[in-house]
Parts: sequence; structure tokens; C-alpha cells
Amino acid sequence: MRSIFFPLLLFCSLHSIGEIRFPSVIASNMVLQQRSEVPIWGSAAARSRVTVVCSWDHKTYSVTAGTDGAWKVIVRTPAAGGPYSIRCTEGGAGVGSRGESKTLDNVLIGEVWLCSGQSNMEMPVKGFKNQPVLGSTQLLMEADDPRIRLFRLERAQSRSPQSDCKATGWQMANATSVADFSAVGYQYAKLLQAQLKVPVGIIMTTWGGTVIEAWMDRQSLGLFPGIKVLDATDTVRINKNEPTVLYNAMVHPLVGYGIKGVIWYQGEQNRPNAEIYDSLLVTMVKEWRRVWNRGDWPFYYVQIAPYGYNDKLGPAAPLRDAQLKALPRIPNAGMVVSMDAGEQRSIHPADKAVISFRLACWALARTYDRTGLPYASPVYHDMKIEKDGIVIHFDHAPNGLTSFGKTLSAFEVAGEDRVFHPAKARITGSGVTVWSDSVRAPVAVRYAWKDWVIGDLYNTEGLPAAPFRSDDWPVSALKP
Repeated sequence: MRSIFFPLLLFCSLHSIGEIRFPSVIASNMVLQQRSEVPIWGSAAARSRVTVVCSWDHKTYSVTAGTDGAWKVIVRTPAAGGPYSIRCTEGGAGVGSRGESKTLDNVLIGEVWLCSGQSNMEMPVKGFKNQPVLGSTQLLMEADDPRIRLFRLERAQSRSPQSDCKATGWQMANATSVADFSAVGYQYAKLLQAQLKVPVGIIMTTWGGTVIEAWMDRQSLGLFPGIKVLDATDTVRINKNEPTVLYNAMVHPLVGYGIKGVIWYQGEQNRPNAEIYDSLLVTMVKEWRRVWNRGDWPFYYVQIAPYGYNDKLGPAAPLRDAQLKALPRIPNAGMVVSMDAGEQRSIHPADKAVISFRLACWALARTYDRTGLPYASPVYHDMKIEKDGIVIHFDHAPNGLTSFGKTLSAFEVAGEDRVFHPAKARITGSGVTVWSDSVRAPVAVRYAWKDWVIGDLYNTEGLPAAPFRSDDWPVSALKP
């Protein structure tokens, strides 16, 4: 495991002879995952003895630094609480050792989550230029809360794995720190803190306009022969969408840090290769979990929102379909549907609160065992042709379906000619029945299968239905 946490190259920059150093994520004001075994690591004099004492139980952990000065201990954390301190002492005997001590102060024990992805996760509470976040001023007004701690990585890229990162450091939530933090990530943390009544730490590692391949490591991408990973010595100019470069610089430095789980919002940039996105996502999650070595922590992600794309990257519906297909392939995962939360003229919808709320429902119900709390959106189960119509059945609609009084307008049906026509639809006792006067013998149905569409079907718990198609025709054959 030492090779994962402490590559020699980076620790040459962290290590100063005779001086205890920590990576950016190990710092005062941090939150450690409660009731867990979490790593504390850093560097000191080569082969010196390092002792770590945590104030919550005063237990002593000792380890000998390696020849490169790297050291790591695993400490056991109690139930949520704090603030605490962690005192690290270099015990002498090493080359250049001076017997120095350093203390990490104001450490809380609670729940720790990582939020990652592209611009809709990156979008800060203050919004982007000319692109607001709904309710941002009220969020900032109510931001002061020392029980919520924020850690935000700066953008970085590298062709080789790094073990430290540039970051803001752990900050207590206030109007200044929250303004620049992920609106989805912060509101998610705020909801968890309010519901669980424990400190919450949230780590933000995001970069807008990026493909999933950039967030994956070399080993996982080796499963995809068509994806080329450049060597560290390659002289081609590096860019943010090059495979592995964001993983190396913005994920690898965090690997091993005690987290409860991950929330993820990404996919718009992968529309050109939607046909393999589900496999890419499944592989990324599996590899992150492997290198973290903390089991199958929860992974909750957001299906990309509707938007009127006018670029040439490709349609959004196949990408959303790939995200849906990935769900049953990822253990301990959940997917938030956002088909009612997009904007036709903004790829960055202002309403981030609804996304955070739905992510929190998944976490509270599935991770924190809030029995009875709805969390899953209706998902297509099967269809049956009846006369000139199609009856559709859904999973995750135990109390039925609703449009909240609106006319259902996002369904289409096709006959053997594979030409889709707008369909009429009505909710029945067993699901939804759809038909079109233009299609006398329907064989396929689809719902919300467009770049821009307003989803209008929900379960009675208010969670929107995921877009779907009943056929497996090639995308090129799906004529508008």
C-alpha cells in the first residue's frame, strides 16, 4: 500500500529533513470519518520514529518512517464529536532528526463525503458568470456553521500519480468559503448535517467540461483498448481531457482518506462515446474502491439534465441511457433523475437544491438506514402491447404514478417502420398506457428521449421517472 500513498517523487517535495510534514488533506480543521479506522500520513526524517497521539482516547500510535521519510499510521475514531487534536512527534534517531512535534487542531469526527465530476458539480454556490444558483443569497446568509467543513482542490493535471494537491485547506462553512464551493456538494453536506446532527466534511474535486476517462487511472483504462494513455515523458501538450490526468492530480492525492462515500455528477462531455459510458463508469467506481481499500463505499450519481444542445458532440439520450444501464452493475449505488430540473438555454440549471435533496434521500435511506424514506425514481420495467396501444410497467412506484395534474407529453411510440410519433398517455392502475393515432400497430415506446424535454411523470413520492426506450434499435435508426 505504501506505493499508493507515497510515491518517492512527490515525497521529495513534501519532505524536509528533520521536519514533520503532512499532505494538504491531513490538516487542522479536518473531519475524520466516525467509528472507523482512518489513515494519518506524512513525512519526517528518514528512518525516524514517528508517534501519533489522538486526544479523543490518548492512544499512542508509532511507526518508523521509510528511507524516503514517508510514514503512515491507522487510527481508530470514536463516535461523532470534537473538536479534538492530533499530536505527531518525530522521536529522534533518524538522519537529520530534531525530535520535532506538530499538532493538528480543531479536528472533528463525523461523516465525510467526496463530491466529484464536471461543471454541474463544480458550479459554486455564488454561480458562474451570468449563471445563477437558485437561493444563493439565502444559502450564504445561513452558511455560518462550524460543524460543516469544506476542502476544495484547485484544478490540476498530471501524467503521473501525485500524492499531494493544491487546495484551500479545510475550512469551516461561512459565507466566504461556501460561495466558492460546489452548490450541489455543499447543500448535500448541509442536508446530511441537519438530518444526522453530526459534523460533516465534504471534499470537492471537480473540473468542468471533462470526460470520465480523465478521472480514471491507467490500470482501469487498460480494459479499453481504444483509449490511449500517454506516458509521463510524452512531450505532447497536456490537456484536461487526456486520459488519467485528473485522476493523477485530483483523485490520487486523496486516495485512502477516510470517506463514507462519493457523489458524482458528470457525463455531458461523454456524449460522443455514450455506447461505452456505462462500462467506463462501472470500471471507474470499481477501481476507485480498489485503491481506496475501504470496501464498497456508497456511490450516488446524477443523470445529466435536459438541455438544448447545439453542439456536435452527439445526443444526450443515449448517455442518459448508459447512466441508467450502469446502475444495476455498480454495487451500493444510486442514481438521481433530473428530467424535471433542466433548462433549455443553460447547461447549468439554477436549481441545484433539488439535486442535492435527491442525493441526500439516497444517502439517508440507503447509507444511514432511514426506514420509510423514498429515494428511487420510477424505472421502466416492461411493456405489453394491447390493441392499438402499449401498457408500460415501472419499478419504484409502490403507491402508483402521477403527473401532478399535467398532461403527459413526453411519450412517443413507433411501429415496424421505426418512426416515432408523439403519443397520448394516461396513468392507469397498473402503470401508463400510451397510444398514437398515427401508429396503428405500435411495437416500441420511449419516454423523454430528447436532449431538451420536460419530464412530467413521477411516482407519488415526487421522484421523476427515468427516461427510457423499450427497443434496442441502433441509435442512428431512431428517427425523430
